[in-house]
Amino acid sequence: MYREPKVNTAYVTGISFISAMGGYLFGFDFAVISGALPFLQKEFNLNAYWEGFATGSLALGAIAGCLLAGVVSGKYGRKPGLLLAAVIFILSSLAMAFAPGRDFFIASRFAAGIGVGMASMLSPMYIAEVSPAHFRGRMVAINQLTIVIGILVTNLVNYSLRNQGVDAWRWMFGLGSIPSALFFAGSLWLPESPRWLVRAGKKDRASAVLSRIGGSDYAANTLGSIEASFTGEGRFDYRSVFHSAVLPAVLIGIGLAVFQQLCGINVVFNYTTKIFASIGASQDDQLLQTVFIGGVNLLFTLLAMLLVDKLGRKPLMLIGAGGLALLYLVVVQMLATGSQDVSWFLLAAIGTYAMSLAPVTWVLIAEIFPNRIRSAATTIAVLCLWLAYFILIFTFPILFDELADNTFYIYSAICIIGFAFVWFRVKETKGKSLEEMEGVFQSH
Repeated sequence: MYREPKVNTAYVTGISFISAMGGYLFGFDFAVISGALPFLQKEFNLNAYWEGFATGSLALGAIAGCLLAGVVSGKYGRKPGLLLAAVIFILSSLAMAFAPGRDFFIASRFAAGIGVGMASMLSPMYIAEVSPAHFRGRMVAINQLTIVIGILVTNLVNYSLRNQGVDAWRWMFGLGSIPSALFFAGSLWLPESPRWLVRAGKKDRASAVLSRIGGSDYAANTLGSIEASFTGEGRFDYRSVFHSAVLPAVLIGIGLAVFQQLCGINVVFNYTTKIFASIGASQDDQLLQTVFIGGVNLLFTLLAMLLVDKLGRKPLMLIGAGGLALLYLVVVQMLATGSQDVSWFLLAAIGTYAMSLAPVTWVLIAEIFPNRIRSAATTIAVLCLWLAYFILIFTFPILFDELADNTFYIYSAICIIGFAFVWFRVKETKGKSLEEMEGVFQSH
Protein backbone atom coordinates (compact mmCIF):
# COMPACT_ATOMS: atom_id res chain seq x y z
CA MET A 1 0.00 0.00 0.00
CA TYR A 2 1.33 3.42 -1.00
CA ARG A 3 2.31 5.75 1.82
CA GLU A 4 3.01 9.42 1.40
CA PRO A 5 6.61 10.30 2.33
CA LYS A 6 7.39 12.14 5.55
CA VAL A 7 8.33 15.43 4.00
CA ASN A 8 10.30 18.24 5.63
CA THR A 9 7.30 20.51 5.12
CA ALA A 10 8.90 23.59 6.69
CA TYR A 11 11.91 23.33 4.38
CA VAL A 12 9.88 22.78 1.21
CA THR A 13 7.51 25.61 2.15
CA GLY A 14 10.43 27.91 2.92
CA ILE A 15 12.24 27.43 -0.37
CA SER A 16 8.91 27.63 -2.22
CA PHE A 17 8.14 31.01 -0.67
CA ILE A 18 11.61 32.32 -1.48
CA SER A 19 11.28 31.24 -5.10
CA ALA A 20 7.77 32.70 -5.15
CA MET A 21 9.18 36.14 -4.30
CA GLY A 22 9.55 36.29 -8.06
CA GLY A 23 5.76 36.04 -8.13
CA TYR A 24 5.47 38.96 -5.70
CA LEU A 25 7.53 41.12 -8.07
CA PHE A 26 5.47 39.84 -10.99
CA GLY A 27 2.42 41.13 -9.07
CA PHE A 28 4.13 44.44 -8.34
CA ASP A 29 5.03 45.22 -11.94
CA PHE A 30 1.66 43.92 -13.11
CA ALA A 31 -0.38 46.11 -10.71
CA VAL A 32 1.69 49.27 -10.31
CA ILE A 33 0.66 50.58 -13.72
CA SER A 34 -3.02 50.72 -12.72
CA GLY A 35 -2.44 53.27 -9.96
CA ALA A 36 0.24 55.14 -11.87
CA LEU A 37 -1.66 55.39 -15.15
CA PRO A 38 -3.66 58.56 -14.36
CA PHE A 39 -0.37 60.31 -13.45
CA LEU A 40 1.45 58.92 -16.51
CA GLN A 41 -1.33 60.11 -18.82
CA LYS A 42 -0.77 63.66 -17.59
CA GLU A 43 3.04 63.41 -17.39
CA PHE A 44 3.53 61.98 -20.89
CA ASN A 45 0.25 63.06 -22.57
CA LEU A 46 -0.71 59.49 -23.50
CA ASN A 47 -3.45 58.79 -26.04
CA ALA A 48 -5.26 55.39 -26.28
CA TYR A 49 -2.46 53.89 -28.42
CA TRP A 50 0.38 54.95 -26.10
CA GLU A 51 -1.66 54.09 -23.04
CA GLY A 52 -2.00 50.53 -24.34
CA PHE A 53 1.63 50.35 -25.41
CA ALA A 54 3.01 51.72 -22.13
CA THR A 55 0.95 49.14 -20.25
CA GLY A 56 1.60 46.28 -22.66
CA SER A 57 5.34 46.85 -23.02
CA LEU A 58 5.69 44.76 -19.86
CA ALA A 59 4.37 41.78 -21.82
CA LEU A 60 6.80 42.31 -24.69
CA GLY A 61 9.65 42.28 -22.19
CA ALA A 62 8.18 39.18 -20.57
CA ILE A 63 8.34 37.36 -23.91
CA ALA A 64 12.06 38.13 -24.10
CA GLY A 65 12.38 37.11 -20.44
CA CYS A 66 10.83 33.72 -21.12
CA LEU A 67 13.36 33.05 -23.87
CA LEU A 68 16.23 34.17 -21.65
CA ALA A 69 14.93 32.07 -18.74
CA GLY A 70 14.74 29.01 -20.97
CA VAL A 71 18.38 29.37 -22.00
CA VAL A 72 19.70 30.18 -18.52
CA SER A 73 17.66 27.58 -16.64
CA GLY A 74 18.42 24.85 -19.15
CA LYS A 75 22.17 25.48 -19.30
CA TYR A 76 23.06 26.84 -15.87
CA GLY A 77 20.16 25.83 -13.63
CA ARG A 78 16.98 27.25 -12.12
CA LYS A 79 18.76 29.08 -9.29
CA PRO A 80 20.99 31.28 -11.51
CA GLY A 81 17.90 32.18 -13.52
CA LEU A 82 16.09 33.35 -10.39
CA LEU A 83 19.11 35.41 -9.30
CA LEU A 84 19.35 37.09 -12.70
CA ALA A 85 15.63 37.91 -12.60
CA ALA A 86 16.11 39.57 -9.20
CA VAL A 87 18.88 41.81 -10.52
CA ILE A 88 16.72 42.85 -13.47
CA PHE A 89 13.85 43.69 -11.10
CA ILE A 90 16.09 45.96 -9.03
CA LEU A 91 17.53 47.87 -11.98
CA SER A 92 14.25 48.26 -13.88
CA SER A 93 12.36 49.57 -10.82
CA LEU A 94 14.89 52.33 -10.36
CA ALA A 95 14.99 53.08 -14.09
CA MET A 96 11.20 53.53 -14.27
CA ALA A 97 11.24 55.75 -11.19
CA PHE A 98 13.82 58.11 -12.71
CA ALA A 99 12.51 57.99 -16.30
CA PRO A 100 12.97 61.46 -17.90
CA GLY A 101 10.50 60.84 -20.72
CA ARG A 102 7.90 58.54 -22.27
CA ASP A 103 10.25 56.46 -24.42
CA PHE A 104 12.74 55.90 -21.59
CA PHE A 105 9.88 54.85 -19.32
CA ILE A 106 8.53 52.36 -21.87
CA ALA A 107 12.03 50.92 -22.41
CA SER A 108 12.42 50.56 -18.64
CA ARG A 109 9.02 48.86 -18.34
CA PHE A 110 10.10 46.52 -21.14
CA ALA A 111 13.17 45.67 -19.02
CA ALA A 112 10.91 45.06 -16.01
CA GLY A 113 8.97 42.68 -18.24
CA ILE A 114 12.13 40.65 -18.80
CA GLY A 115 12.30 40.04 -15.06
CA VAL A 116 8.58 39.26 -14.93
CA GLY A 117 8.88 36.80 -17.82
CA MET A 118 11.78 35.00 -16.17
CA ALA A 119 10.03 34.82 -12.80
CA SER A 120 6.70 33.75 -14.29
CA MET A 121 8.40 30.75 -15.85
CA LEU A 122 11.08 29.86 -13.30
CA SER A 123 9.29 30.31 -9.98
CA PRO A 124 6.44 27.81 -10.55
CA MET A 125 8.72 25.41 -12.42
CA TYR A 126 11.27 25.42 -9.60
CA ILE A 127 8.58 24.87 -6.96
CA ALA A 128 7.06 21.99 -8.94
CA GLU A 129 10.47 20.34 -9.23
CA VAL A 130 11.21 20.45 -5.49
CA SER A 131 7.72 19.57 -4.20
CA PRO A 132 6.45 16.01 -3.49
CA ALA A 133 3.38 15.03 -5.53
CA HIS A 134 0.79 14.92 -2.74
CA PHE A 135 1.02 18.64 -2.01
CA ARG A 136 2.69 20.01 -5.13
CA GLY A 137 -0.49 21.86 -6.17
CA ARG A 138 -0.54 23.85 -2.93
CA MET A 139 3.15 24.63 -3.19
CA VAL A 140 2.96 25.83 -6.81
CA ALA A 141 -0.13 27.87 -5.84
CA ILE A 142 2.14 29.73 -3.40
CA ASN A 143 3.54 31.47 -6.46
CA GLN A 144 0.06 32.73 -7.33
CA LEU A 145 -0.44 33.71 -3.69
CA THR A 146 2.65 35.91 -3.74
CA ILE A 147 1.53 37.41 -7.05
CA VAL A 148 -1.77 38.51 -5.52
CA ILE A 149 -0.06 39.71 -2.33
CA GLY A 150 2.19 41.79 -4.59
CA ILE A 151 -0.88 43.17 -6.35
CA LEU A 152 -2.65 44.02 -3.08
CA VAL A 153 0.36 45.62 -1.41
CA THR A 154 1.13 47.61 -4.55
CA ASN A 155 -2.48 48.83 -4.78
CA LEU A 156 -2.38 49.88 -1.12
CA VAL A 157 0.90 51.74 -1.65
CA ASN A 158 -0.47 53.41 -4.80
CA TYR A 159 -3.56 54.53 -2.89
CA SER A 160 -1.46 55.93 -0.04
CA LEU A 161 0.67 57.91 -2.51
CA ARG A 162 -2.26 59.35 -4.48
CA ASN A 163 -1.90 62.81 -2.93
CA GLN A 164 1.89 63.09 -3.22
CA GLY A 165 1.78 65.38 -6.24
CA VAL A 166 2.83 64.93 -9.85
CA ASP A 167 5.81 62.75 -8.92
CA ALA A 168 3.73 60.20 -6.99
CA TRP A 169 4.16 57.71 -9.84
CA ARG A 170 7.96 57.80 -9.44
CA TRP A 171 7.62 56.59 -5.85
CA MET A 172 5.16 53.92 -6.95
CA PHE A 173 7.71 52.38 -9.30
CA GLY A 174 10.86 53.07 -7.30
CA LEU A 175 9.68 51.27 -4.16
CA GLY A 176 9.77 48.01 -6.13
CA SER A 177 13.55 47.93 -5.68
CA ILE A 178 13.14 46.95 -2.01
CA PRO A 179 11.38 43.57 -2.46
CA SER A 180 13.62 42.96 -5.47
CA ALA A 181 16.70 43.15 -3.24
CA LEU A 182 15.07 40.78 -0.72
CA PHE A 183 14.34 38.32 -3.54
CA PHE A 184 17.99 38.37 -4.60
CA ALA A 185 19.22 37.77 -1.04
CA GLY A 186 16.78 34.90 -0.50
CA SER A 187 17.60 33.21 -3.81
CA LEU A 188 21.25 32.92 -2.78
CA TRP A 189 20.07 30.41 -0.13
CA LEU A 190 18.03 28.18 -2.48
CA PRO A 191 19.22 24.66 -3.44
CA GLU A 192 19.32 23.80 -7.12
CA SER A 193 16.39 21.82 -8.56
CA PRO A 194 17.08 18.07 -8.13
CA ARG A 195 15.58 17.33 -11.53
CA TRP A 196 17.93 19.79 -13.22
CA LEU A 197 20.85 18.31 -11.26
CA VAL A 198 20.04 14.80 -12.51
CA ARG A 199 19.87 16.04 -16.08
CA ALA A 200 23.22 17.80 -15.60
CA GLY A 201 24.79 14.56 -14.35
CA LYS A 202 25.08 15.73 -10.73
CA LYS A 203 23.32 12.78 -9.15
CA ASP A 204 24.97 13.08 -5.72
CA ARG A 205 23.88 16.69 -5.32
CA ALA A 206 20.38 15.80 -6.47
CA SER A 207 20.23 13.00 -3.90
CA ALA A 208 21.32 15.39 -1.15
CA VAL A 209 18.57 17.87 -2.02
CA LEU A 210 15.93 15.12 -2.19
CA SER A 211 17.09 13.72 1.15
CA ARG A 212 16.71 17.16 2.71
CA ILE A 213 13.18 17.31 1.30
CA GLY A 214 11.85 13.85 2.22
CA GLY A 215 14.51 11.61 3.72
CA SER A 216 16.73 8.86 2.29
CA ASP A 217 13.92 6.53 1.16
CA TYR A 218 12.12 9.33 -0.64
CA ALA A 219 15.41 10.40 -2.24
CA ALA A 220 16.18 6.87 -3.49
CA ASN A 221 12.70 6.29 -4.93
CA THR A 222 12.39 9.74 -6.50
CA LEU A 223 15.92 9.68 -7.92
CA GLY A 224 15.18 6.38 -9.68
CA SER A 225 12.01 7.78 -11.23
CA ILE A 226 13.78 10.93 -12.38
CA GLU A 227 16.62 8.97 -13.96
CA ALA A 228 14.17 6.65 -15.72
CA SER A 229 12.35 9.62 -17.21
CA PHE A 230 15.60 10.73 -18.88
CA THR A 231 16.62 7.26 -20.11
CA GLY A 232 17.46 7.13 -23.78
CA GLU A 233 17.17 10.86 -24.22
CA GLY A 234 20.06 12.91 -25.52
CA ARG A 235 20.40 16.63 -25.37
CA PHE A 236 17.32 18.32 -26.76
CA ASP A 237 16.62 21.49 -28.62
CA TYR A 238 13.32 23.29 -29.09
CA ARG A 239 12.42 20.99 -31.99
CA SER A 240 12.02 18.18 -29.44
CA VAL A 241 9.04 20.02 -27.99
CA PHE A 242 7.13 19.36 -31.21
CA HIS A 243 7.81 15.62 -31.31
CA SER A 244 4.56 13.72 -31.85
CA ALA A 245 4.81 11.95 -28.47
CA VAL A 246 4.87 15.15 -26.42
CA LEU A 247 3.01 17.52 -28.74
CA PRO A 248 -0.41 16.90 -27.09
CA ALA A 249 0.92 18.10 -23.73
CA VAL A 250 2.61 21.12 -25.33
CA LEU A 251 -0.52 22.19 -27.20
CA ILE A 252 -2.63 21.85 -24.07
CA GLY A 253 -0.12 23.95 -22.14
CA ILE A 254 -0.18 26.64 -24.83
CA GLY A 255 -3.98 26.57 -24.94
CA LEU A 256 -4.27 26.99 -21.18
CA ALA A 257 -1.73 29.81 -21.14
CA VAL A 258 -3.45 31.75 -23.93
CA PHE A 259 -6.90 31.23 -22.42
CA GLN A 260 -5.78 32.46 -18.99
CA GLN A 261 -5.02 35.84 -20.58
CA LEU A 262 -7.60 36.22 -23.33
CA CYS A 263 -10.38 35.43 -20.82
CA GLY A 264 -10.16 39.19 -20.24
CA ILE A 265 -9.88 39.57 -16.49
CA ASN A 266 -6.53 41.33 -16.62
CA VAL A 267 -8.12 44.39 -18.18
CA VAL A 268 -9.92 44.80 -14.84
CA PHE A 269 -6.59 44.63 -13.00
CA ASN A 270 -4.67 46.92 -15.35
CA TYR A 271 -7.41 49.37 -16.34
CA THR A 272 -9.45 49.64 -13.13
CA THR A 273 -9.12 53.41 -13.17
CA LYS A 274 -10.19 53.66 -16.83
CA ILE A 275 -13.23 51.40 -16.37
CA PHE A 276 -14.48 53.27 -13.31
CA ALA A 277 -13.73 56.65 -14.86
CA SER A 278 -16.18 55.66 -17.63
CA ILE A 279 -19.04 55.62 -15.08
CA GLY A 280 -18.01 58.88 -13.43
CA ALA A 281 -16.00 57.66 -10.41
CA SER A 282 -13.52 60.15 -8.93
CA GLN A 283 -9.77 59.46 -9.06
CA ASP A 284 -9.75 58.61 -5.35
CA ASP A 285 -12.61 56.14 -5.86
CA GLN A 286 -10.84 54.64 -8.86
CA LEU A 287 -7.71 53.95 -6.81
CA LEU A 288 -9.79 52.66 -3.89
CA GLN A 289 -11.38 50.11 -6.23
CA THR A 290 -7.90 48.75 -7.01
CA VAL A 291 -7.47 48.06 -3.27
CA PHE A 292 -10.80 46.20 -3.09
CA ILE A 293 -9.80 44.17 -6.15
CA GLY A 294 -6.46 43.28 -4.57
CA GLY A 295 -8.17 42.17 -1.35
CA VAL A 296 -10.70 39.92 -3.07
CA ASN A 297 -7.94 38.53 -5.25
CA LEU A 298 -5.96 37.52 -2.17
CA LEU A 299 -8.89 35.93 -0.31
CA PHE A 300 -9.94 33.74 -3.24
CA THR A 301 -6.37 32.75 -4.01
CA LEU A 302 -6.14 31.38 -0.45
CA LEU A 303 -9.33 29.44 -1.16
CA ALA A 304 -7.77 28.04 -4.34
CA MET A 305 -4.76 26.78 -2.35
CA LEU A 306 -7.15 24.78 -0.16
CA LEU A 307 -9.06 23.33 -3.10
CA VAL A 308 -6.46 22.63 -5.78
CA ASP A 309 -5.23 19.34 -4.24
CA LYS A 310 -8.70 18.34 -2.98
CA LEU A 311 -11.23 19.32 -5.62
CA GLY A 312 -8.69 19.02 -8.42
CA ARG A 313 -7.40 21.09 -11.32
CA LYS A 314 -10.06 20.43 -13.98
CA PRO A 315 -13.17 21.24 -11.89
CA LEU A 316 -11.67 24.57 -10.81
CA MET A 317 -10.81 25.47 -14.41
CA LEU A 318 -14.39 24.72 -15.51
CA ILE A 319 -15.84 26.79 -12.66
CA GLY A 320 -13.61 29.69 -13.65
CA ALA A 321 -14.40 29.63 -17.37
CA GLY A 322 -18.16 29.21 -16.91
CA GLY A 323 -18.40 31.73 -14.07
CA LEU A 324 -16.56 34.48 -15.96
CA ALA A 325 -18.65 33.94 -19.11
CA LEU A 326 -21.83 34.63 -17.12
CA LEU A 327 -20.46 37.48 -15.01
CA TYR A 328 -19.23 39.41 -18.05
CA LEU A 329 -22.77 39.46 -19.44
CA VAL A 330 -23.96 41.19 -16.26
CA VAL A 331 -20.99 43.60 -16.32
CA VAL A 332 -21.97 44.74 -19.83
CA GLN A 333 -25.46 45.67 -18.64
CA MET A 334 -24.17 47.45 -15.53
CA LEU A 335 -21.62 49.53 -17.44
CA ALA A 336 -24.22 50.43 -20.05
CA THR A 337 -26.44 51.99 -17.37
CA GLY A 338 -23.51 53.62 -15.52
CA SER A 339 -24.40 51.73 -12.35
CA GLN A 340 -21.86 51.93 -9.52
CA ASP A 341 -23.02 48.42 -8.55
CA VAL A 342 -20.86 47.11 -11.39
CA SER A 343 -18.04 47.01 -8.84
CA TRP A 344 -19.71 44.04 -7.08
CA PHE A 345 -19.81 42.00 -10.27
CA LEU A 346 -16.26 42.94 -11.22
CA LEU A 347 -15.16 41.83 -7.74
CA ALA A 348 -17.08 38.57 -8.25
CA ALA A 349 -15.24 38.08 -11.54
CA ILE A 350 -11.90 38.73 -9.81
CA GLY A 351 -12.77 36.19 -7.10
CA THR A 352 -13.83 33.58 -9.66
CA TYR A 353 -10.60 34.04 -11.60
CA ALA A 354 -8.44 34.04 -8.46
CA MET A 355 -9.74 30.66 -7.27
CA SER A 356 -9.54 28.99 -10.68
CA LEU A 357 -7.82 30.12 -13.87
CA ALA A 358 -5.17 32.26 -12.21
CA PRO A 359 -3.45 29.68 -9.96
CA VAL A 360 -4.50 26.44 -11.65
CA THR A 361 -3.13 27.40 -15.07
CA TRP A 362 0.32 27.92 -13.51
CA VAL A 363 0.03 24.61 -11.64
CA LEU A 364 -0.82 22.72 -14.84
CA ILE A 365 1.91 24.40 -16.89
CA ALA A 366 4.42 23.52 -14.18
CA GLU A 367 3.46 19.83 -14.06
CA ILE A 368 2.13 18.49 -17.39
CA PHE A 369 5.37 18.53 -19.40
CA PRO A 370 7.80 15.55 -19.38
CA ASN A 371 11.08 16.08 -17.51
CA ARG A 372 13.23 15.99 -20.62
CA ILE A 373 11.40 18.90 -22.30
CA ARG A 374 10.03 20.78 -19.28
CA SER A 375 12.31 23.79 -19.54
CA ALA A 376 11.74 24.28 -23.29
CA ALA A 377 8.01 23.49 -23.20
CA THR A 378 7.41 25.78 -20.23
CA THR A 379 9.30 28.53 -22.06
CA ILE A 380 7.05 28.20 -25.10
CA ALA A 381 3.82 28.04 -23.08
CA VAL A 382 4.67 31.06 -20.93
CA LEU A 383 5.91 32.96 -23.98
CA CYS A 384 2.48 32.40 -25.57
CA LEU A 385 0.85 33.53 -22.32
CA TRP A 386 2.67 36.84 -22.43
CA LEU A 387 1.97 37.33 -26.11
CA ALA A 388 -1.73 36.83 -25.36
CA TYR A 389 -1.45 39.27 -22.45
CA PHE A 390 0.08 41.91 -24.72
CA ILE A 391 -2.72 41.46 -27.27
CA LEU A 392 -5.33 41.80 -24.52
CA ILE A 393 -3.78 44.83 -22.81
CA PHE A 394 -2.78 46.69 -25.97
CA THR A 395 -6.19 46.29 -27.62
CA PHE A 396 -8.42 47.08 -24.62
CA PRO A 397 -8.10 50.92 -24.64
CA ILE A 398 -8.77 50.94 -28.38
CA LEU A 399 -11.70 48.49 -28.14
CA PHE A 400 -13.15 50.32 -25.13
CA ASP A 401 -13.03 53.63 -26.96
CA GLU A 402 -14.87 52.05 -29.91
CA LEU A 403 -17.18 49.49 -28.28
CA ALA A 404 -17.35 50.71 -24.65
CA ASP A 405 -19.03 48.15 -22.39
CA ASN A 406 -19.72 45.77 -25.31
CA THR A 407 -16.03 44.86 -25.18
CA PHE A 408 -16.89 42.40 -22.41
CA TYR A 409 -19.11 40.41 -24.80
CA ILE A 410 -15.89 39.41 -26.59
CA TYR A 411 -14.35 38.16 -23.36
CA SER A 412 -17.52 36.22 -22.47
CA ALA A 413 -17.40 34.41 -25.83
CA ILE A 414 -13.72 33.54 -25.28
CA CYS A 415 -14.59 32.05 -21.86
CA ILE A 416 -17.22 29.81 -23.47
CA ILE A 417 -14.60 28.54 -25.92
CA GLY A 418 -12.17 28.03 -23.03
CA PHE A 419 -14.77 26.03 -21.09
CA ALA A 420 -15.14 23.63 -24.04
CA PHE A 421 -11.35 23.35 -24.38
CA VAL A 422 -10.89 22.40 -20.72
CA TRP A 423 -13.85 19.99 -20.80
CA PHE A 424 -12.61 18.03 -23.81
CA ARG A 425 -8.81 18.33 -23.68
CA VAL A 426 -7.57 18.77 -20.08
CA LYS A 427 -7.15 15.69 -17.86
CA GLU A 428 -6.98 15.64 -14.07
CA THR A 429 -3.45 15.61 -12.61
CA LYS A 430 -3.86 15.89 -8.83
CA GLY A 431 -1.85 13.42 -6.76
CA LYS A 432 0.40 12.26 -9.61
CA SER A 433 4.18 12.64 -9.56
CA LEU A 434 5.83 14.59 -12.36
CA GLU A 435 7.14 11.30 -13.73
CA GLU A 436 3.68 9.64 -13.64
CA MET A 437 2.31 12.64 -15.52
CA GLU A 438 4.28 11.62 -18.59
CA GLY A 439 1.71 8.95 -19.36
CA VAL A 440 -1.29 11.26 -18.87
CA PHE A 441 -0.78 13.92 -21.53
CA GLN A 442 1.45 12.18 -24.08
CA SER A 443 0.33 10.18 -27.09
CA HIS A 444 1.70 6.67 -27.42
